[in-house]
Formats: sequence, C-alpha cells, structure tokens
Amino acid sequence: MSLNCKTSGLNGRLLTRSKMRKPLRGCNSGWKWKRLFLFVWVPVVIGFGLSLFSGVFRKKMETCEDNSLVLVEQFNNVSKDLLHEVASSFFESDQITTLNCTKQFGNGMSTKHEISCTLKVPDHEHNAELWGQCPVHDDKAPMVQSSSVHEKLARDDNDVLKVCMWALFIIALCSPIRCLWMNRKGKMKKTEHAQSSSRSGGKWMKKLLVVFVLAGVSLSIWLFWYLNEGIQLRREETLESMCDERARMLQDQFNVSMNHVHALAILVSTFYHGKQPPAIDQETFGEYTERTSFERPLTSGVAYALRVRHFEREKFEKEHGWTIKKMETEDQDQTLAQDCDPENLDPSPVHDEYAPVILSQDTVSHIVSIDMMSGKEDRENILRARASGKGVLTSPFKLLKSNHLGVVLTFAVYKTHLLPDTTPEQRIKATVGYLGASYDVPSLVDKLLHQLASKQTIVVNVYDTTNVSAVIRMYGPEEIDTGLLHVNSLDFGDPARKHEMHCRFKQRPSLPWTAILASGGVLIITCLLGHIFYVAINRIATVEHDYREMMKLKTRAEAADVAKSQFLATVSHEIRTPMNGVLGMLQMLMDTNLDAKQLDFAQTAHSSGKDLIKLINEVLDQAKIESGRLELEAVPFELRTILDDVLSSFSTQSQEKQIELAVYVSNQLPEIVVGDPVRFKKIITNLVANSHKFTHDRGHIFVSVHLADEVTRETDMKDDMLRRILNGSKSNLACDTLSGLPVVDRKKSWENFENLSCKDSINEFEKIKILVTVEDTGVGIPIDAQNRIFMPFMQADSSPSRTYGGAGIGLSISKRLVGLMDGEIGFVSEPGTGSTFSFTAVFMKKETYSLDTVVQQCHPAISEFRGLRALVIDRKDIRAGVTRYHLQRMGISVEITSDFDSARSFLSDSDSSDFAIILVDQEVWDMESGLAFLRGLKSSTKLFVLANPISPTINDEIKSANLTATFVEKPLRLSALISCFQETLPAGNNRVVARKQSTLGDLLRDKRILVVDDNIVNRRVAEGALKKYGAIVTCVDSGKAALERLKPPHSFHACFMDLQMPEMDGFEATRQIRRLESTFNIEIKSAEVGHWHTPILAMTADVIQATDEECTKCGMDGFVSKPFEEEQLYSAAACFFESG
Repeated sequence: MSLNCKTSGLNGRLLTRSKMRKPLRGCNSGWKWKRLFLFVWVPVVIGFGLSLFSGVFRKKMETCEDNSLVLVEQFNNVSKDLLHEVASSFFESDQITTLNCTKQFGNGMSTKHEISCTLKVPDHEHNAELWGQCPVHDDKAPMVQSSSVHEKLARDDNDVLKVCMWALFIIALCSPIRCLWMNRKGKMKKTEHAQSSSRSGGKWMKKLLVVFVLAGVSLSIWLFWYLNEGIQLRREETLESMCDERARMLQDQFNVSMNHVHALAILVSTFYHGKQPPAIDQETFGEYTERTSFERPLTSGVAYALRVRHFEREKFEKEHGWTIKKMETEDQDQTLAQDCDPENLDPSPVHDEYAPVILSQDTVSHIVSIDMMSGKEDRENILRARASGKGVLTSPFKLLKSNHLGVVLTFAVYKTHLLPDTTPEQRIKATVGYLGASYDVPSLVDKLLHQLASKQTIVVNVYDTTNVSAVIRMYGPEEIDTGLLHVNSLDFGDPARKHEMHCRFKQRPSLPWTAILASGGVLIITCLLGHIFYVAINRIATVEHDYREMMKLKTRAEAADVAKSQFLATVSHEIRTPMNGVLGMLQMLMDTNLDAKQLDFAQTAHSSGKDLIKLINEVLDQAKIESGRLELEAVPFELRTILDDVLSSFSTQSQEKQIELAVYVSNQLPEIVVGDPVRFKKIITNLVANSHKFTHDRGHIFVSVHLADEVTRETDMKDDMLRRILNGSKSNLACDTLSGLPVVDRKKSWENFENLSCKDSINEFEKIKILVTVEDTGVGIPIDAQNRIFMPFMQADSSPSRTYGGAGIGLSISKRLVGLMDGEIGFVSEPGTGSTFSFTAVFMKKETYSLDTVVQQCHPAISEFRGLRALVIDRKDIRAGVTRYHLQRMGISVEITSDFDSARSFLSDSDSSDFAIILVDQEVWDMESGLAFLRGLKSSTKLFVLANPISPTINDEIKSANLTATFVEKPLRLSALISCFQETLPAGNNRVVARKQSTLGDLLRDKRILVVDDNIVNRRVAEGALKKYGAIVTCVDSGKAALERLKPPHSFHACFMDLQMPEMDGFEATRQIRRLESTFNIEIKSAEVGHWHTPILAMTADVIQATDEECTKCGMDGFVSKPFEEEQLYSAAACFFESG
C-alpha cells in the first residue's frame, strides 16, 4: 500500500502586534526670517540637509530590512528522519520502501508552502494517499516586516528630522549675528552718519540678544524634551525587545509542540485507521508518546478519542470491554485530573455520536473510555476542529494537580486525503477521531523566563482576551502601574482564541538626569553667553559713546591746539615786540656817552632782557614740540666746534664757581656729520646748564662724546680715554676723575637703552649713532624726584623756598629733541655724589666733506703748529687726557707726566729742545719745584700754566723770579689755545695771517633800506640799528604803503618787513610785490635789462610762524627775529650785499 501525506504548513514566524499605551509625539517647527539673505541661504542649507537625511534614511531602511529577515526562529517542522523513525516503530524495516517529501512553494510574499510526503509500503495492493495538514516552516521563505519595526523607523525618522531642523535653526540664528557684528566693525570707522547707523546696529544687537536668549531657553527646553523622549523611547524599545523576545519564545515553543501533536495526529490516521488490523495500540501509543515527550515540553498529556456513532456504540463497547463514560461535570477541570478514576464515572448518555478516549499518554491514562463530547465546551471545540481542519484551543481551565491554568489543543483525524477547498460537510464526513493535548501555560512561561538573564527586570502577564469583557489572566501577578506597558499579541494557531502578553518594568523610571543635566547645561551656557554678549554690547555701546565723546573732544582739542598755536604766536609777537623796543633802546642807550654807573645799569637791564627772551624761546620751543611742528634740519656741521661753543657759553660762569668744565670727543668720530646743529647744541647746553646749576665750587662738569658702538664692546675698546673714564667711574677713586671728586657709575645711565648700537639699522653704513655723556659732581637728584625730572615745568624741589631757580622745561625739551633724533636719554644720580646724563643721537655720515666747505668750522692757523711737541704735567690722567685731546686737534704731539721730577727725567732722557710747549696744571704748581723747573728750560721752550681761574700768587712768584710763563684760562677751547700760542710762540715762515672779514658796517653802508612795521617803537629800533651800520633807512607803517614804495622801478636795495600788520600783513604785501616785479620783468624783457628782484627779509617776533618754508612760500628771501642781533643781521645781509 502506498501512503501519500500532503501537509499545508502554517506560518512559522512570529506574528505579533506591538502596541504602546503612550503614543509618540512629533514636532516640526518652521522658522521665518525677515532678512532677505536668509531667504536665499536657508533653502540651500535645508536642501543639503534633506539630501543628507534621505541618504541616511535609505541606508537605515536597508539595514532594518536586513535585520527583519529572520531566516529561522527555530526548527518547528517535522523532519524526514523523524517520520522514518515513527514509521519504523510500527513496521519492520523491510516493510517501508520509500518516503518521499517534496515542497510546493507559494506565490508572492506568502510563507505558507506545502510539503508532499509519499510513504510506500510493500505487500499492499495499492498505495493509499492520506493528506493532512503539516505546518512546516521554510527557511527560505521571505519574511514580512512587523508593525513594530515600522513604528520604530517612523520614530527614528521624526527624531532625525527634528535634529536637522533644530541644527538649521541654530546655524541660521548665528549667521545674522556674525554678519551684523562684522558690519558693526566697519561702521566704527565711518563719520557721524555711520555713528547713527551704529546706534541702530546696537538696537539690533540687543534684539538679537533677546532672540538668542529665547532661542537658548527654547533649545534647552527642547533638548530636555528630546533627551527625555529618547530615554523614554530607549526604555520602550528595551521593554518592547524583551517582551518580543519572550512572546516569540513562548509562541515558538507552542508552535513546536502543536506541530508535533499535529504530526502525531497524522501518524494515528496513517497507522491506526490505515491498517487492518490497526498498527497502534495503547501500549505502542504510550511508549511512543513517552519517548517523544521532550519534543512537546509544554504538553502535560496526549490522548486520542475515536469517533463513535450511536449505532456503533454497542459494538465498540464489546470490542474494548468497557463502557463509554461521561465526564463527571460538564467542565473538564476535574476530569483531566490525574487522580480521577473512570470506574467511578457514569456511562455517557445517549447522543448521536461519541468521542471516547482509546489511546492516551501514560500521564493521562485515567481518561481512557471517557467521552470527550460529553463536556459542553469540549463538544464545541471538537465540532469546530473537525469542521475547520485546524487545531482548536479551549478556554483556560485550572489543572488540579498543579493548580495552574491550562488549555487543551484538539486536532481532527481524517481517514482520507482532503483537498484545500474541501467543504466543512466533507470534512465532518471524513472525520474518524480526535487527538487532544493539554498545556500547562504557567509552567511554560516559568521555563522561558528562567532561560533569560533579564527575567528579573520586567513583569510578564499572559491573558486570554477572547472575551474582552471577561479577560482571563493565565500567568503572572496582579498588574501594578509602573508607567509603561507593552502588549504583544500571541498566535497559538486558533483564530477563534485571542491571547496577549503584557510586559511592565518592575520599578518606575528614575529621573532623567541626562536630560536634566544636558538641558541645564545648555541653559547655563545660554545664560552665560547672554550675559557675556549683554556685557559686550553694553561695553561696545560705552566704547562707541566714549568714541563719539572722544571725537568731540578731539575736535575741541584740535581747535584748542590751533587756538593755542595762534595764541602762542600772538603772545610771542606781542611780548617780543615790546622786548624788541626795550632791548633796542637799551642798546642804543649803551652806544651813547654814559658814565660807568649808568653803563652798568644799562648793561644789567639789557642782560635781563636777553634772559627773558631766552625763557620765552624755551617756552615756545616746548609748544612747538608738543604741537608736532618742530622739524629738524639736515646740514653738515662739525661736532667739536659745537662743543667748543658750548664751553664758550659757560666759561665765565664756570670760572666764577671755580668748576672744572671740560669736553672730550673720541677720535673714532668723524670731523663732520649731517644733522641739526642748533638742536644738538641746545640739548648739550640744557644738560650742561642743569649740571652747572647744581654743582658746587671745586667740582667738575665733564662732557664726553663717543660712538655708541664703543661702549658696547669693552674688550675691543680703541679709545684709551674711554677705558680710563669707565674704570674711574666704576672704581669711584678720587684720582680717576676730572676734578678728583667721586662720581656715579655712568654705565647705569644707558643700561636701560633699548637700542644702544647702530648695527640693527637698515642704513648702518650711512648713519652714525653717537653717545653724549654729561657728568657732574653736583648735589644729585633726590630719589623721590627722579621719576619726574623729564616732565615739563617740574623741578626736583618745587617748594616756594627752593634753592635753585629755573622754569623746569630744559630737560623736557632735551628729551623731546633726543626723540626726534631717533635717540634715547637716561640718567643716573646719587644724592651727595652727583649725576650723569647720557643720550644718543643718530646723524648721517659725510666724511667726504672737507673742512673748507663748512663756514667758520675750520681754523686756518692750525697748520702753523703741526709737528710741534708738547709736554703736559698733570696729576690727573683724565684731565691730562682732555688737554692732550685739544693739542692733538692742532696737530701737536703730546707726552704726559704727573709731576716736575718725572718731567725733568723725561727731558733729560731726550733733547729738551724737541718740546716747544710745556703745559702745567695749576694744581701741580709748587713754588720751589716749579721755579726750579722753569729755570732749567731753554728759551725756545715755552711754559703755559693752566688755571681756573688765574692765580695772582703764582703769577707774582714767576715775575719776582724774573721768569716768564703764560697763563691759559680754563675751560680749554681750540680757539683760545690758538690765540694764546700765536701770541707766545715765535712766528714761523708758515704763520698764517687771518683774513680780515667784512663787518656789518661794510655791508650796509650807503644801502637804501625800507623798514615796514606798524609799531612806531619797532620802526625806531630798526631804524637806529640799521643806521648804526651806515644804512639809509626809510620807514613806513603798513603793507599798502610798502607796496607803493616798492613798485618797480624804485631805489631801495632791501626791505625789512613785519609779518603781522593790520589791513595787509607782510605775507600778502610780499606776494603783491612779487606780482608787480614779475609783471615789470615781463615788460622789460625785450629791452634786455637785468632781472628786477628786491630782497625782502621778514622781521617778526613770531618765532613759530617765522620759518624758511613759510617765508619762501610767499616770496621772501629770509627772516630776522626781533630783537635784532648783530650776528643775525650780518648773516641775513651777507647773502645779498657785498662789502664796499
């Protein structure tokens, strides 16, 4: 007989319906910007974000699809080996020839496929085919995505979209802030119109700050909501995952048991009803079910009930030897109990048909002979199972032994093959029996939970929800609301019965600290940034306000500066104009016949007037420096001559105080440099005057000039004098200084200079940096006053009873002038010892200039003394070095000794006639030794005594001894030495006779000069000064009158014109005069007559406006400042007139 079994499989995957009690909320916020550029910028960013988001979304979908394709949850099919094993338990091995199984795949996405099994048995006339339902899961069947996966994807998509939208919002919010900030930086550089725009920009910044703070608060709220939702979502996902895992395992286990029960029904159909006599009896059935019980872990027992009609009951009872019994109650609660005795049950009442149990597992052997249709619910389940052809479940009932709720699964057994489209009537007709299995649901769930490590985290409940109004709890404790519930629908194969698994966490969730801390941090950062921006905006507003106020003050200051300059010019003119009259009249008075007393009075008044003019000049220089109007000249000059002039200025004062005043210039310096000699001389004059004021009698003032590079390289120092000076100030020994008194360490005066050397200069080979040091042995500067000595109008002692006078602006002017010369100035001072001031100045090198090209910078008589030898007798090396410096400038070779004894030995070693000059310092002179030394000299050797001042005692001693010596007054100067040597030394063949220079009288004699001034006193002074030198003077009182007088042709040789006059000032008058001369020159050009040009010299007391540039611009040829000085007049007139 051939037996074919074709089964139709159920879907083996987990069909669950996941639903959450708390739905997720989405949030899509739209933001509108009013500024035009945002409408262009935002869509671009949004498009980029959406394109990025779509790529991420597609990738996420693909990943979810791959993850959702579960190939095999668990093998829940009946294998071919298992069928062979079942068949071999009923037949001999040679009885079964073949068992063939083939798969018939469904269409589309269906996972239900049919497996056709054909069992061929020999010794049968034909092969019978019995078809049953075998739910088999195909591992190649595609899986349909569950609804929970779609819901999770939807939630993730919403979250990603919300993050993108918020990121775009923040970026868009920051962009206008940056744009406005950059715009504000540009507005700071504009005028008043920009300032008003800046104020409006400040309002925008405050509005944006409010928007930023609100956005930050909103962001913190959204971040809290987002992170909290994320925490809730992860908690829900965790609960969903854990609940799905338990539901899937429970359902898979139930499906496995159900498939095995169904397979057992097929076996019963095949080997009990397909064999005559049946191949299965109670013993075989009990043994088989016991051996395969591990494959049905959820079943507590399996039994087979035969379908017996009423007319077959008697025959059936005779064959089996027992009566069909009915259940004790209509419920199967007590019947299925293991301690139930069938002998105590009543016979089943008369019915159309019966379902007595004939085969059972040993665990439920007590139900044999019991009519399963005698129970109301069992009868309904049996009728429904045979009509549908599927497994049918009962409602939960309580098992007596375990006191657990359980269910009974019933399958109908058919005698013939049934096609899928078989009607219920045909199925009922083909039914031959019923196979049932009982399930202990609580035990099953307990076994599953014990297999999971996280079983203690959640609480699981299983419900029968077939009757919604009377839900039956099959497993789990009473539910406690812990805030979150997840429900999974369970499919146990019976569409008429509905089951659900409810999962909850055992404990309520803790506070979302991550969300609280993150949102709190964002809120704090927002508040801090808001505070910073608020302070910055207020600071910017304050700075802008201060800037506007500063601009107003700047305008006022500039106006005040102009007013001050005009005031100084006016005051200068108004002060110097009467001073011009005073000094001029005094000079004219001194030229008259006065007695000695009257002349002394006049000279004293004239000297005081000059001091007042000097003070006025210093104040005006300070004003010019502060206003930035002082510009340095660049003319060649001789350094050594400038220093000689400074010595000449202070020679009388130093002799009165018996102060040693000396100058030394290093031989490393060139003869001529290019710079501003007037300002350079003024710096040194101010420093020497300051030292002279504070130096007591018998002290010294020593001015030394060296290259700045010399003091930076002490190991390679070429100047021996500098080495002795530095060592003397460092050792502080009396014999190592100019006067023998201690001095301060001069190195400290320049140790704070930032750039002492000139090597870092770009034009190193064109520039030269010199270091000038003025050393004194004065009272020193108090420590508390040293930080303000360079401040204008400040003195070390500013009390009304101060010992030393002065305006206190000399050092301030010196510092400003040094700065204009690209130099630095510093000092060191010790009270009671003295002070040393040092400064640097940068000049241009002009070593190609010869001495003859510089006016009055050379002495033609120097050549007369070249080649002579001189001996200097002095105890102090530095003072002897100063004397040698001056003699070497004259070309004289110098030797130095310290006393007369050493001088005699020096002269005895060599021919005394070689020394034409012997210079002895007054401090070395001793009457006895000095006279003896003088007697021993030859007549050709001249002795010179250097004295400060000349001592009458020494002079009388020499004269009383009938000896001759020449006295030279200190300070030593080149011009004084030349004059002294020329008078004393015998004239040689190379004696140079000085050229008789032209005098001012020679230049101005018989010259017709026009004087233009509105002040009658100034006219009288100018007229008197010019007539003194032989000029013919004509005076007018206005520019218009001068214009009439100087209209070409005229007879005037020159014009002295005041600048500040009413109606027409000197500048305008000069311009009109030059215009008339230009017109006249054009007219006479054809006659070939000479060019007409009248020299016009500015005559003004305004030293600020009286500059070469301004005078030249209007056509003037030069200027002289009031009051007139003979040297100044000579310099101005020498350019236009020749001596007679």
